[in-house]
Amino acid sequence: MLKSLMVAKAKEELEQEMEEKEEQKTKYLEEKVPPVQVTGLSLAELKALCEELYSKIDGVDEERYDIEAKVLHNNREIKDLNIKVLDLRGKFKRPNLRRVRVSADAILRSLLGSKHKVSMDLRANLKSVKKEDTEKEKTVEVSDWRKNVEAMSGMEGRKKMFDAAKGQTQ
Repeated sequence: MLKSLMVAKAKEELEQEMEEKEEQKTKYLEEKVPPVQVTGLSLAELKALCEELYSKIDGVDEERYDIEAKVLHNNREIKDLNIKVLDLRGKFKRPNLRRVRVSADAILRSLLGSKHKVSMDLRANLKSVKKEDTEKEKTVEVSDWRKNVEAMSGMEGRKKMFDAAKGQTQ
């Protein structure tokens, strides 16, 4: 419903716009080209009128040709510039960055200049981890699952498993 109303309104506006263009065209032609009076003219006057009209037509054709040439030139220039813009966008490659090993002292020296005298040890602030603790956690008793299957079956077995797990964490 709404779509059909919008289409109808657009169609009306388009028709109105076409009528306005036609009116503007007729007004322009009436102003620029007065009606020609050929009745009652002699042969010499008709020839002079024809030569005058021909010279006007020739002048208008020259102007039209010049304007068309300018438009074509501008269109080619616009097209070339668009191609250049697209080429610049597409061909820009980021350079491969190389990993450079620079110490904290060198970074501070480059930032602060030669004023920097204090060396900075970044590893001093790190927390040390004992390897023995991690190895103990990894060594969990791995037993054969077939053992104690009958002992662990039922609710009593689950209670034993729960108690065993509770005892290991404490």
